[in-house]
Amino acid sequence: MASSTFSWSITPHTPSYPTPKPRNQPPFSNSIINNQSTSESGPQVRKPKGSPQLNRWSRARALRSGHKLERHSNRTTQAVELRSPDSPTDRAPPEPAFKGRDGDDDVERTVGKSIYMVSDGTGWTVEHSVTAALGQFTHCLVDRVCPVSTHLFSGVDDVERLREIVKQAAKEGAMLVYTLADPFMAESAKQACKLWGIQSNDILGPLTEVVASHLGVSPSGLPRGAFGNNLPLTDEYFRRIEAIEFTIKQDDGALPQNLNKADIVLAGVSRTGKTPLSIYLAQKGYKVANVPIVMGIKLPKNLFEADPEKVFGLTINPIVLQTIRRARAKSLGFCDEMRSTYSEMDFVRRELDFAGKIFAQNPTWPVIEVTGKAIEETAAVILRLYHDRKHKCSMPRISKRY
Repeated sequence: MASSTFSWSITPHTPSYPTPKPRNQPPFSNSIINNQSTSESGPQVRKPKGSPQLNRWSRARALRSGHKLERHSNRTTQAVELRSPDSPTDRAPPEPAFKGRDGDDDVERTVGKSIYMVSDGTGWTVEHSVTAALGQFTHCLVDRVCPVSTHLFSGVDDVERLREIVKQAAKEGAMLVYTLADPFMAESAKQACKLWGIQSNDILGPLTEVVASHLGVSPSGLPRGAFGNNLPLTDEYFRRIEAIEFTIKQDDGALPQNLNKADIVLAGVSRTGKTPLSIYLAQKGYKVANVPIVMGIKLPKNLFEADPEKVFGLTINPIVLQTIRRARAKSLGFCDEMRSTYSEMDFVRRELDFAGKIFAQNPTWPVIEVTGKAIEETAAVILRLYHDRKHKCSMPRISKRY
């Protein structure tokens, strides 16, 4: 059997600081088997190696996209274990275009682009980084002018699995974004993407090098939570658990006598996001209490006795609030009478005016408009104001000690 083989090995990038020795991993190798001889039982065809799950997933995506699948023929006289990126059969098929909705012939939309996210840990960092970047393209993502699909691969800690993912990305014409703490794995991903002509971006590596240079210490090269890199249970961890327990007990105005023990107190009418915002802040280690403002119900006196610098009011656009309340009333099966006193515009406006008067009587309470804001955005505003007031900073900041 005549065959030709080409292979390439990874030479880890050597930064200015000492790096841990790379683990003994087999280098990438590509083998092309040509001129397959036939036997009496027929041609011997070697199928491409790879993850069965990835292959099934790729075929399903191709069918949904309208692509015609190529089936292996028994008459094939050549088999490829791993083709080079120059092989035309490994290139992603052209994505069919389709016209816009409602007969809009001026806009052509494609099936969509794929972004592969690879991490040797949980994938939290790479996923949130890509989400933040995609936030710059909402003007076309919302209208489906440039649809994008993201796919997360977490816990990737060996070269073989990394190779399968890179091969799959090459077949789909996807770009690859990765956060790999091991310098050898990161360099392997970089070289593999270069070989297969895939757009890629290393999110963690460049920042780690800069921090290592600034601290004068070599990084561990291990993902967070990996064996040998487990963080001890610090006082901060137990404070965060205590904050979550406190916040759950103080939800929806419960135990008003404990308002003075809270770090942050949220006040607002129903459906302004007090509870999810409280839980989000609690996970960051802040004890949060929230107090609902309901027209006709007197607020607890403890709210006005608490430190005014830690009380924050929440308000929202009445039209948006009505939409949210109507959906809430429908899901809970409210009767018509209850709906009229909860989600009708007249009642919504009067309740917001009632809350506005309370906020006006307490001018030291910052009032935050939550319309169209994500929980994270509202939390960022609250924490910035909270730390600015607490530390009397000339330049607002959120400080944390490690």
